[in-house]
Amino acid sequence: MASGYSSPSEYISHHLTNLKVTVGEGGFWTVNIDTIVMSWILGVVGLGAFWLVARTATSGVPGRMQSFIEMMVEFVDNTVKDVFPGDRKFLAPLALTIFVWVFMFNFMDLLPIDWVATITGAVGLHNWKAVPSTDLSATFAMSFTVFFLTIFFSFKAKGAGGFIHELFTAPFGAHPALWIPNLLLNIIELLAKPISLGMRLFGNMYAGELVFMLLGLMGMIASFSIGGMVAGVAAGALTWAWAVFHILIIVLQAFIFMVLSAVYIAMAHEHH
Repeated sequence: MASGYSSPSEYISHHLTNLKVTVGEGGFWTVNIDTIVMSWILGVVGLGAFWLVARTATSGVPGRMQSFIEMMVEFVDNTVKDVFPGDRKFLAPLALTIFVWVFMFNFMDLLPIDWVATITGAVGLHNWKAVPSTDLSATFAMSFTVFFLTIFFSFKAKGAGGFIHELFTAPFGAHPALWIPNLLLNIIELLAKPISLGMRLFGNMYAGELVFMLLGLMGMIASFSIGGMVAGVAAGALTWAWAVFHILIIVLQAFIFMVLSAVYIAMAHEHH
C-alpha cells in the first residue's frame, strides 16, 4: 500500500492508537498523553477566544465574533432555562463550557488524519490521536464529572438524610419490603446516566473517525488506471460529503451532551 502502510489493518490500527505512557509497574495505570494535551490546548483556545471577545466587547454594533459568542451564550442560557427554571449561576456557565469544549473536541475530527499523522510523525510522535472524544477515557472523565456533580447537588438540595431516604423509598414506595428493589433500581439508574452519556459521545465520534479512515483507504488505492482514478474521485467526493454531514453530527453530539448534563443536574434538585 501507499503512504508507508503495508496493509489496511496497519493503517487503521496506527490512526486508532493513542500516544501512551505507562505509570508504575505492571501497566495498570496508562496515561493517553495525546488526549490530555489536546484537551488542554482546546480548552485554552476556547477560553482564550471568549476572553478576547469579552475584552473587546462593545455596547454599540458588535462585530461578527462578538455576535457569534453572544448568540451562543444566549442559546445555551435559554436551553438551560427550559430544563431548570431555578438559579442558573452555576449550571448555565457549566453547560456553556461543556458545549464549547465537546464541540471543539469533535471539530478536530474534520482535520485530515493523514495530515495529523504526517505532522506529528515529523517530530517523532508516531501515534497521535487529535480527537479527544474518540478516546473513551476522555468522554468518561467528562460524564463521571457530571455524575459527581449530580450527587453533590442531590445532597445539597435534599440533605444526606433526604438523599438516602429517596434511594430506599422511590419509586415504589416506603414499605420495608420495597427498600432493596428501590435501592437496586436507583443504583442502576444513577450509574446508567454517566455510562450512557460517555458511551454515546465516544461511539458516535469513533464511528465517524472510522468512516474517514475507510474513505482514506479508498483514496490510497487511487492510481492512473481507470479503476484507480474512479476510486480516487469517489473517495474525494464521499469524503467531502461525509465531512459536510459530520459537521451536523459534531454540533448535535455537543448539544446532546450539554442538554443531558443539564437535565441530570436539574433532576438532582427534584424531590420524590
